[in-house]
Amino acid sequence: MSRPESKVSGAGLRPADLPTDVRRALGLCQERNARELMILDLRGLSDATDFFIITSGDSEVHVRAIADHLVDGMSRGGVRHSGVEGERAARWVLIDYIDLVVHVFHPVVREFYQLERLWGDAPMALIEDTGTR
Repeated sequence: MSRPESKVSGAGLRPADLPTDVRRALGLCQERNARELMILDLRGLSDATDFFIITSGDSEVHVRAIADHLVDGMSRGGVRHSGVEGERAARWVLIDYIDLVVHVFHPVVREFYQLERLWGDAPMALIEDTGTR
């Protein structure tokens, strides 16, 4: 399956500036039509990780599909996660790749936790899908 074209807008983040694994993860999320796909650059702000990807699915089924596709695709590329949480309920699935943490939310849960606000001092960018859905 070919990956949709994308561009990063906001905060001066450019796709070329992002590590390969981060770009791969963004593309995998796009392949499953992830909604409101954002990247947060936490380098210098967090000792726990360098990047957050935050995205949403339309339903628990969609959240699970995005998370499963991401885990499978990264694994095929030789990148293994150190942990996955929330798969069963699929309201908030967290996938930890150490330097990258991916949060796949159901929209209601994303609105409640508002991670983008919590990390409001981090450079962040909306990933704009320029391909067709």
